[in-house]
Amino acid sequence: MRNFGLAFEWFLNLPSSNRAWLQLSLDLLTGDLKKEKESASFISTVGHTDKRVKLDSSISREDVRYKRALSAMAAKIAYENEAFIRDTVTNKWQMDLIEFYDFYNYYQEKNTTQAFMLHDPVDELIVVAFRGTEFFDADAWSTDLDISWFKYRCIGKVHGGFMKALGLTPEAILALHNEGLLLERLEGVYTFGQPRVGDKDFQRFMEKQMKDHNIKYQRIVYSHDLVPRIPFDSSTFLFKHFGTCLYYNSLYKEKILKEEPNKNYFAPMFKYLVAVWELIRSFIIPYVKGWEYKETWLLRGIRVFGLIIPGFAAHNPHDYVNATRLAESTVE
Repeated sequence: MRNFGLAFEWFLNLPSSNRAWLQLSLDLLTGDLKKEKESASFISTVGHTDKRVKLDSSISREDVRYKRALSAMAAKIAYENEAFIRDTVTNKWQMDLIEFYDFYNYYQEKNTTQAFMLHDPVDELIVVAFRGTEFFDADAWSTDLDISWFKYRCIGKVHGGFMKALGLTPEAILALHNEGLLLERLEGVYTFGQPRVGDKDFQRFMEKQMKDHNIKYQRIVYSHDLVPRIPFDSSTFLFKHFGTCLYYNSLYKEKILKEEPNKNYFAPMFKYLVAVWELIRSFIIPYVKGWEYKETWLLRGIRVFGLIIPGFAAHNPHDYVNATRLAESTVE
């Protein structure tokens, strides 16, 4: 899968590359694409589903949507390499890139978690954005599908795969959540298409932490996105969400909910009609909202596949960025 992913990203980046097709082909055959992948012009597969890099100038810093929209863009570019992120944050956002991180996992004995930290000098705001699962990372997908439990005293049960990906021990978890100063200074957390990660005890633990430390936690869900609806909230799987659900439908209308509609995905059949509408909308939206909302051919191809598995195509950065920009909101 990794080699296929390298070839696919190479193909996606050909039109924007300054290097000759023959040289790129030789690099692909010899496996020498590392230098190309580390350049500021190289875009990941996720990045090719939404090539926007500029912040929405129509959303002012005083707008209640500003931090949510900034977080969505930061989460989107977290899939890119360090040079791309540095160029975007510094030159396009006029902010400071504090550091790009590639964390080593002692449990899996490799680097498994990527993130970056930026500083907005105008608002004296620090944003930390973490990369999600990449398209062609088989190890990460197998980790996501590992729904075994790690049980921690005073915390509850936590998704085993995610804990293995973080490489954390029970002692490290307890130490992290005992960092009172860190939690006191944490203004807010925004997640986009977050899956369930723990049981009811973990849900209570997290909600108590947010209440005790006055942390604004917004779990943002777009339409029939499959990922926030797994692992299932049932008597068999026992997974639970925590935090306020900020739900956006396929018209980018916002609702504040405790749980997203159709919480376990399989019903209703209406989601197939929504998938058809989202494909049609991809051709219409630039004429209605502006050309910055034009969708790439790759995303439209994913939407076609989403006609078979509704909700698969809805887990994409384009719709989450659109939701933070287009929805009328009173939620800060």
